[in-house]
Amino acid sequence: MTLINNRTTIRTVLIASFIAVNLMVLFGISTVLDYLNSGADRTSMLHLDKETVNTYLPKVIWESLDNPGRVMEPNTLKTIEKHYLFSWFVKNKALENNKKAGIEDYYTQNARINLYRTIADNSKKKITIESTTLEHHPKLEFYSADGQLVVFTDKNVVEFQKVFQAKKEITTIQDTATYKVMMLLEDGFWRVRHIQKMKKDILPLDTIVSQPVFKVSGKKILKDNEEFVIKGINYYPKNSAWDTFGERFNTDTIARDFDIIKNAKLNTIRIFIQYDDFGQADVKPEKLDKLKQLLDLSASKNLYVIVTLFDFYSDYTIENWTLTHRHAEKIVSAFKNHKAILAWDMKNEPNLDFENRNQQNVLSWLDHLLPVIKKNDPNHLTTIGWSNSTAAVHLKDQVDFVSYHFYHPIENFEHEQSTLEKAVGKPVVIQEFGLPSYKGLWNWVGNTEEDQAAYHQKMQVLFKKNNLAFVSWTLYDFPSIPDQVAGKWPWQKNKQKRFGFLNSEGKKKPSFSYISN
Repeated sequence: MTLINNRTTIRTVLIASFIAVNLMVLFGISTVLDYLNSGADRTSMLHLDKETVNTYLPKVIWESLDNPGRVMEPNTLKTIEKHYLFSWFVKNKALENNKKAGIEDYYTQNARINLYRTIADNSKKKITIESTTLEHHPKLEFYSADGQLVVFTDKNVVEFQKVFQAKKEITTIQDTATYKVMMLLEDGFWRVRHIQKMKKDILPLDTIVSQPVFKVSGKKILKDNEEFVIKGINYYPKNSAWDTFGERFNTDTIARDFDIIKNAKLNTIRIFIQYDDFGQADVKPEKLDKLKQLLDLSASKNLYVIVTLFDFYSDYTIENWTLTHRHAEKIVSAFKNHKAILAWDMKNEPNLDFENRNQQNVLSWLDHLLPVIKKNDPNHLTTIGWSNSTAAVHLKDQVDFVSYHFYHPIENFEHEQSTLEKAVGKPVVIQEFGLPSYKGLWNWVGNTEEDQAAYHQKMQVLFKKNNLAFVSWTLYDFPSIPDQVAGKWPWQKNKQKRFGFLNSEGKKKPSFSYISN
């Protein structure tokens, strides 16, 4: 009897297990089918929604949506644009890695042939291509009545490529091209059916450039057609060093500081905007509001502002260019008509990244950022804050005036200045200079406050003698310095804290007498 009961129990367990396994298999197959049949899930498979938001945001402006047949629905247009940009993204990734991942999802079978052929050929030759597009200007040509086919012309697509062979860079290519594009709607996704490079076109100007307050004539900066000599100072609030727009932002503090600067017979300040602090590509409205408050205060005091962008930024990889372009675009377009702004400074001391980030990468990034600034704000000047006079010759033809920082012995100044002026043939601004008044435990051979005053007295004599533009470093001694600025060690930080004309308590140091000429 016991044996019969055991056999019955075993048989029951086996049958139940068989049924459970089959149910699990059927459930798994059903889940997979549902997953594969979901257009949204396929983007999750490729992580494209996340990747493109983080790495690819080219400028897209639809020039026309007129269509003689079916009207283009806003949601459909948004989906077409998204999938079209995905097609560029996966193609760029495919050419960079010589792999086919993602192409099948955003190109029809016929359109894949040439891409696969290119990938195979590049792979044999050990060629890889890093590429991005920076601007797209599509114009709708046709949208079918059944909503399954769309044709548009993508005008003046700005492209940039770096070509490598056996991991060695062999060339860089910049092009502006126009494409005729056909896309088909298949299983909920718009795929590129046909894309053909067309004859180049010229994008018409869509803005009227107003007469700027500041402009450049020869080696002079002009304000309202009269020579304007910059006499300025780099500015951070005393208790917000390298964090002007942070939690301690206070308009009363800034207003008092601006009164000090104006009464010292200075006419310009230089401020700094950090890419991460302002929200990267998705610029934070509250940061823009704080920047506006500062600019409004500056205008009320008749002080002009050099706004330095991308402080502490050091990622110059091509895939992130579009993100930095959107960041710059949102900031400069918001203030293109603000009367306080004198110039946009693209980057503080970018040449310090030459060794670790590759010099050509840095220069290419700057070269392609400058047109973004000019297009979105044609009313203000541009410059780049190089760390020394030797590096300041880079991109001299692209900027309105040349800026460099001088921290060498005074005896070298006139030679460096005259050499640079001859090399660039346009206005030159000494954008940073100074001497720390620190001599103590961590630096026995440093400088006293009297040494600092003597230094500034000599520099102002040279500035006045040659009618030179200057922006000194800096208004205050700082109670604290972030590690990323000068390092974490006391002998590094204590020196950096003491460049001010006012001490950390706000009292004038001897050098204040020579803050201007």
